[in-house]
Amino acid sequence: MSASTTSRLPATFNRLAWSNLAAQSAEQIALAAAPIVAVLMLGVAEGETGLLQTALTLPFILFAIPAGLLADRISRRKLMAGSEALRATALAGILALIASGRLTLPLLCLLGFVAVCGTVAYSVAAPALVPSLVTQQLLPTANARIELARTIAFASGPALGGVLVGWVGAAPAFGFAAALSTIAVVLLSGIHEPAREAAPRRHPLQEVKEGASFVLHHALLRPVFITQFIFNTGSFLVLAVFVPYAVRRLGLSAIGVGTTLAMYGAGMVVGALLATRVMRRLAFGAVIGLGPVTGLVAAVVMATTTLVPRPGFAGVAFFLLGAGPILWVISTTTLRQSVTPPRLLGRVSAINILSYGARPLGSALGATIGALYGAETCLYLAVAIFGAQALVILLSPAVALARQPDMVKDACPALGLSR
Repeated sequence: MSASTTSRLPATFNRLAWSNLAAQSAEQIALAAAPIVAVLMLGVAEGETGLLQTALTLPFILFAIPAGLLADRISRRKLMAGSEALRATALAGILALIASGRLTLPLLCLLGFVAVCGTVAYSVAAPALVPSLVTQQLLPTANARIELARTIAFASGPALGGVLVGWVGAAPAFGFAAALSTIAVVLLSGIHEPAREAAPRRHPLQEVKEGASFVLHHALLRPVFITQFIFNTGSFLVLAVFVPYAVRRLGLSAIGVGTTLAMYGAGMVVGALLATRVMRRLAFGAVIGLGPVTGLVAAVVMATTTLVPRPGFAGVAFFLLGAGPILWVISTTTLRQSVTPPRLLGRVSAINILSYGARPLGSALGATIGALYGAETCLYLAVAIFGAQALVILLSPAVALARQPDMVKDACPALGLSR
């Protein structure tokens, strides 16, 4: 993005963007450091690290909907600041336990679980807050900035977490992550959030039903949700079998595997950097369709390695798997923000995060099919899955949108193609 583009974004949004970078970096560093600490400091085995990973992913399923309800009832800025403060407190607790020599696996799981609860609330509230800080015309640029920060954190955070643990020890790694979360809280405190009209208090189940019904009955949002669920299944199916496949079939070393997987992060960064320009030059619907189609191309290229076992093809596949879907995330986030009434943004954002539930499904599918029929079969199955998600979105009215829909108001239900 050019300097002229980013300078048009208001200062209050820029504080949110920097807060997002700090928060996402804290999350990735802590997520990378936790299993390393569990193995090297606590000496846990593979099964126990699986329990830790479960504790670090379960909040996305358990608390996305409650976080969405809160985001629609209270100040989204305050919810984000409070959730980030919760994460900073949990990380500081891990730091204190390491320093005192009292850290155990159950305590690491518990505090890690609490920290990720903060992540979930922040992730749900942030997309709901953005439309109140920027104009409709700047929504794609703003979302690109948010995704660029997330992508940088995703690409560099795990490596930084590993380096910190290896060079200076576990305690400083968690201390650095806690400091980043604290910086995120400070940045959020300077954001002016426009006042929202108080929503009538109803039974939580009624509010959840309202948000789910809005997504599942919306002509644009329903195929987006289905596409995203299928995409997550396919991508984690590939990730579940790639490492043993790369070593056995492609002859890659540990460094080669790491380099190939890093192409995914590189693709995400390139896609996020080019997103604003792409969205200016192509029809809005075309950009929405571009991500799923690129995912299908990536799956085909990866499956080609079963016939032509060249590591370069796998690298290209992971690059495409990162670059195209980032355009999808930015364009579909803009779409949701445009067609969703402000009072529903938190719940709609939470339902979108529930599509992450397909990730363990994809991993389990990869483990099962891979064990029974081999990794090659999994890669062929991935082509079919990615083909299905591309078909869903290409047959939807979303790809026919010539431009970004006008932002709706609370008085307009917008259950069709938006006005």
